[in-house]
Amino acid sequence: MKAMILAAGRGERLRPLTDRVPKPLIDVGGQPLIGHHLRALAAAGLHDVVINVAYRGGQIQRALGDGRRYGLRIVYSVEQPGALDTGGGIANALPLLGPAPFLVISSDIFSDIDYGALAAARAGAEAHLVLVDNPGHHRRGDFGLSGDRLIDAAPRLTYAGVGVFARHWFAARGEPRFPLSAVLRSAIDADRATGEHHRGRWIDVGRPSALAAARQGLSAA
Repeated sequence: MKAMILAAGRGERLRPLTDRVPKPLIDVGGQPLIGHHLRALAAAGLHDVVINVAYRGGQIQRALGDGRRYGLRIVYSVEQPGALDTGGGIANALPLLGPAPFLVISSDIFSDIDYGALAAARAGAEAHLVLVDNPGHHRRGDFGLSGDRLIDAAPRLTYAGVGVFARHWFAARGEPRFPLSAVLRSAIDADRATGEHHRGRWIDVGRPSALAAARQGLSAA
């Protein structure tokens, strides 16, 4: 299974830090935030990685190169800043992702999610999301679970920024710019979306306090 890391955003809530460093390259425990994902993918045996870049994309490409030092093969889907949103960014990268379902990871999370186990269990998934307990900044959550079926009902959990998707959800859309949430709603409406509840470590590193928590968690480990 190929993996796609979403790394095109500007990181507004982490300004002024992200005025000079793109969020995926912010240091967490002596390596860039995105590096934790790359090492986890390599350890899981998932060696083909697509990264979409826009804001300060050249910095990310120079820092990571072709992925060889991580034991990976990295290719880049280059976008214009602000042009495509998350769903559009994935759709734009479909020629690089191939025909099979693929793993999508938001670069701005920090977690111990087992990418290898997820890929092995969900190789034929239509749309499968990893969900977590609702963080303080998102108490209402996103989706509910009925068994492993994803539903739009309470009690809700929060989308962890990690999922496995079939390409047709993105290829079928005509517009170039759309959010990932539009795809998720379509999959739920078609009763073809599943999910699982991850109860381990997970931090949305999108705010200064969360970045500090991620750094503190590593220093205490």
